[in-house]
Amino acid sequence: MKRTILTLLLLLPSLLWAQSPVTPFTAVPKKSAKVYYFKIDENIAKPASLRVEKAMDEASRWKANVVVVEINTYGGELEHADKIRTAFLQSPVPVYAYINNNAASAGALISIACDSIYMHEGGSIGAATVVNQNGEVQPDKYQSYMRSLMRSTAETRGRRPDIAEAMVDPDIHIPGISDSGKVLTFTTQEAIRHHYCEAVCDTVTAVLKHAGIEKYVIREQRYSVIDKIIGFLVSPVVSGILIMLIIGGIYFELQSPGIGLPLIIAIAGALLYFAPLYLEGLAAYWEILLFIAGVVLIIVELFVIPGFGVAGVTGICCVVTGLAFSLINNIGFDFSHIPTITIGESFLTVLVALMIALPLSMWLCKKLFESNMFGGLALNTVQDNAEGYTVAESRSASLIGAEGVAATILRPAGKVTIGDRTYDAMCAVAYVEKGEKVRVTAYENNTLVVVKA
Repeated sequence: MKRTILTLLLLLPSLLWAQSPVTPFTAVPKKSAKVYYFKIDENIAKPASLRVEKAMDEASRWKANVVVVEINTYGGELEHADKIRTAFLQSPVPVYAYINNNAASAGALISIACDSIYMHEGGSIGAATVVNQNGEVQPDKYQSYMRSLMRSTAETRGRRPDIAEAMVDPDIHIPGISDSGKVLTFTTQEAIRHHYCEAVCDTVTAVLKHAGIEKYVIREQRYSVIDKIIGFLVSPVVSGILIMLIIGGIYFELQSPGIGLPLIIAIAGALLYFAPLYLEGLAAYWEILLFIAGVVLIIVELFVIPGFGVAGVTGICCVVTGLAFSLINNIGFDFSHIPTITIGESFLTVLVALMIALPLSMWLCKKLFESNMFGGLALNTVQDNAEGYTVAESRSASLIGAEGVAATILRPAGKVTIGDRTYDAMCAVAYVEKGEKVRVTAYENNTLVVVKA
């Protein structure tokens, strides 16, 4: 029900009939094993961990006897690799890894978490040092955490833990296996020799044959169109772009009167951002409500409460927190199982998107109204004196020094009443409440400049 309602909110009803067919649960002949098969052939990130979660859940509901995962990856994010590792370690049925080419970095961790490892000829496994997006080696506290993960995973599966550690730490020397100063990576034959691979296999059929499974029914994971769209939308880059659309849309809407296209873009961006995360169990009700409350507080601060104070700051904090927490797989208000680095990365993603969106929105807003392409949105016609146009500047300029009353709130622009006439005005400092006395100090750009009397 959740999935259907939010899909309709995303204005994608046509996808309901356009989904790729999913292999039905098959009636298995007696004495035949049920084999569930899927691939990890991408960088290890949120979309990959979500697909693995779906695969293991589907295998459990089908009551599979064996799970075979074909791996070909150069690694990815440690947080999501750990989620996959945990899913494999906690699987009630055997999980076989078939490394069809590479299992580097995070790929090595999830391979070691499997009950058995099979490799294609020419494959490799290892090189699990933690690096950043630029390929720079991270400080030792990150390496220490990765070493402990690799060591404990290898111990759980009955493999040599020192070899697993050597795949992370170049300082670990294992005579005849790893030279000090070099991160360990095994070829297929080396992995077999040191019991990190069962055999060379060129197909999944060969894997099952070597495992002694002769009669079986295999079910392969299939992705629906909606699954593919959700996987695309929850990727870090797309999430950052959607945050920029939300912030940019709100900014543009506040710059123009009425309700228009910018607000529609902001709402669409919010739906596309939160709905996939909610469907996948990442975004909770309270995180979405926190974001909405933050937007409301910012609007109240801008249009109701003078100045910019507690409501505005609180609103910004609520918006940032709601967006960031939606990216984290927390359980209610419990964040104890979430690494600090994961929380920091989520907030960094949101803050970077905000810092890009606001200046870009301001620049676009200025260019939009100055551009010839959109010249109709702004009045650029010059009313030249030679053509008979004049301005009634002398009367307004004569009001300098006069006192009057604020007819509206000036924050900083508004209207003031002087004598029996009302004029456009702008306060020079802070803001002026409606009904307060004001004094005219200047006349600029057809507008009176006033201060509190």
